[in-house]
Amino acid sequence: MANNLKTVLLLGLLTGIILFIGGFWGQQGLTIALVACILMNFTSYFFSDKIALSMYRAQPVTREQAPQIYRILDFLCARDGIPMPRVYIIPDESPNAFATGRNPQHASVAITQGALRLLNEDEITGVLGHEMSHVKNRDILISSVAATLAGVIMWIANMARFAAFFGGGRDRDDEGGGALGGLATIIVAPIAAMLIQMWISRTREYQADASAAETVGSPYGLASALQKLENYSKQIPMDASPGTAHMFIMHPFSGGSLMSLFSTHPPTQKRIERLLGKSS
Repeated sequence: MANNLKTVLLLGLLTGIILFIGGFWGQQGLTIALVACILMNFTSYFFSDKIALSMYRAQPVTREQAPQIYRILDFLCARDGIPMPRVYIIPDESPNAFATGRNPQHASVAITQGALRLLNEDEITGVLGHEMSHVKNRDILISSVAATLAGVIMWIANMARFAAFFGGGRDRDDEGGGALGGLATIIVAPIAAMLIQMWISRTREYQADASAAETVGSPYGLASALQKLENYSKQIPMDASPGTAHMFIMHPFSGGSLMSLFSTHPPTQKRIERLLGKSS
């Protein structure tokens, strides 16, 4: 409950940043920012699942084509009391998986060919349990809205940077305040948006791990899967969009410490330690 409240407050803060940036151009800018926020959230709510699935060339599979996946999902859905999602396989050797859809009635689960080859049945059960926990907790919608709001902030900040070259912004009778507002718009706001989105995503990942272990009845399959996914995804990084990285069970990129700092996923070792009740 505490995590849900924090998530709602942080989503509200993201919206507030958008309105603050819009206010840099006065009432008209505030109105434009509000309309952009509403439109982007509408798009995210209804179409983010279709966009993500098509982006990764995910192919729908039937029960006859993927009996193991359906058998596992039958078990998980019965335990969680939610409908069977649509099932997709991503033709990619990088091991990973994600769920998408605005609610349990409109959910899809996608897993890569690489993950199916790499993981045993207990590990696949843990991975799918994690994804179905996202579905049950409606994390997909929350993360999509957070990513969309952060994207709007980045876009408006770029417009502000462009306008600054041409003397845009507030009236010049308040040059000091305008300069500070411009600095916050161009530099501080995008960083704040990125950090807030990261915090929301990391919190939901920890919660989905815990929920999956409870549903499956054991944390060991998921813990083992996370370790394998961590090791192999570094060797075979995925050609993924940064805007959808938060959706995957494992961060799909290989990168250095700076990328890890701004990752939407918690450190894998920390996730495993939490699952197994250990601390470093």
